[in-house]
Parts: sequence; structure tokens; C-alpha cells
Amino acid sequence: MQRIGFIGASGMMGHGMAKNLRAKGYPLALTVHKKRDRVADLLGAGATLAATPKELAAASDIVFLCVTGTPQVEASVLGDTGLLSGAARGMMIVDCSTSEPDSTARLREQCAAAGVTYIDAPLARTPVEAEAGKLNLMVGAEAADFAKLEPVLRAFAENIFHVGGPGAGHTIKLLNNFIAQAICTATAEAFAVGQRAGIDPKKLVELVSAGIVNSGIFQTMAKTLDGTMDALKFELNNARKDVRYYTHLAENLGAPSVVGEAVHQSLVLACALGHGAKFVPSLVEAQEQLTGAKLVPR
Repeated sequence: MQRIGFIGASGMMGHGMAKNLRAKGYPLALTVHKKRDRVADLLGAGATLAATPKELAAASDIVFLCVTGTPQVEASVLGDTGLLSGAARGMMIVDCSTSEPDSTARLREQCAAAGVTYIDAPLARTPVEAEAGKLNLMVGAEAADFAKLEPVLRAFAENIFHVGGPGAGHTIKLLNNFIAQAICTATAEAFAVGQRAGIDPKKLVELVSAGIVNSGIFQTMAKTLDGTMDALKFELNNARKDVRYYTHLAENLGAPSVVGEAVHQSLVLACALGHGAKFVPSLVEAQEQLTGAKLVPR
């Protein structure tokens, strides 16, 4: 079986991915800089530690990255102790982070020059599905590389979408996250405006739930009205970053992004109000501060 390296196994998504890879019998090596207690079970199951990405690459056929974003990806791949400095020709790097497509393209070219294949395969769903091995993946890769990688991805993914050639994975992930955050920000604002207008927001939930406006994201945001603020375990800081990547993408294409910029600034504002380290449903709390509405039971 291919030897697997993993950067980001202490994260909320990465832990489940790494756990399922090891459970399926893949030899697993990790680099861990923080939260080592989060990988104690992986080490107990036979995973090994590598001191640097360079050392990890030397011991791996495939390395998965599941980190916060582009700066962390670039730091893991490049430099004197990065993956490329220790990679043998034929190794594959799979970036499961949400990254900027322009950076992904540059890294892909640098890897190709060293005989290394770089594939973008960002994730959807939540840490619950990560632990259960039921993530959704959107993979940007050449057909032959996808065919080689897919059996490994099946260790932690339920639905795998080959969305196009190299780079398509990160692009479609940004589109997906923009749509999701547009729903979240619109929902939080509607709750606040409705409550200020004398409407019970729960009546709005009843109406939306019975029609085509309904969605899983809307229902997640609706749970805030009962005080549940962690139904979507995704930090506002990361949501803000992802939509910023989306607006960068649109700008680089010369495409207008009126709604995208509005959503981005809504997230920036919520973070500036002190909610960045909270989960996305705290957009409702930000709206309370902005409007004086009372939405979350306390």
C-alpha cells in the first residue's frame, strides 16, 4: 500500500481523515507542530512522527495537506525544509485545504519541475463526517492521476467528484463556499430585520422550511433561534478567508462580484465585532450587536 504522509492531522477535519487512512491499513506518518494531544490516538494506532515536511516527504508516496489556507500550504511545500526539498520523483501532494487557485497553479508548476504531481482536492461537510469517513471531495486532476488517487481517497470520503483538470477543485470549492456564506449572511440579516419589524423569526423559519428557499445551511442558521451556536463547526475567520479568496478569483478574472464583496464585508464586520474565533452561526450575534435585535435565547 502507498505510504501516506499527512500535514494537519491535529485539525478538526484532518484528524478524521488521517484516522480513517490508518484504519484502512495505510502506513501513516505525520508532522505535528501544535496540539500533539489531538494525534495521540493516531500514534497509538501505529502512525509515526516526522520532524519536518522534508522528512515526511522522504518517507511518503502521497502527502495530504489539510491546513488553514494558502500561507500554510506554501510554507509546507516550499523552503529548505518543505515537502519539495525531500520529495522523490513520482511523489504526489494532495492539497485538501481551501487555497487560492493562483497559488495552487504556481505550486503545481514548481512540483512538476521536480517530477512531483500536485493535486487539489478540497473538502466539504463537517468534522463529524470526517471522523466517520464520509467527507465530500472535489478533485482537480488529470484523469490518470485521479484514477490512481481515488482508491486512497475512498478511505475517508463518501462522495468524490472529479470536477475537472488541475486547479478545478480549488476553484469550485470557492464557488461552493461563497454560496454557503451568502445564505448564512442573508439569513442572519433577515432574522434581525424581521425581529426589529415585530416578526417572530421562527415563523419565517416555518415558512422557508416548507418551500424551495429551504436548505441545510438555512436550517443550521435557524438553530441559533433555539440557542444552538455550533451546528456548523466552521470558524468565522476561515469563512472570511474563503470568501476573500473567492473575491480575489473574481477580480483576477475581471468578473464583477457585487454579492461576493457584500458577503465578504459582512464576515469582516462580524470578525471585527469579536466573533472571528466563533463558528459561522455567530453571524446572528453580530446582527444583534448591529441592530439591537434579540434573537439568541440567553
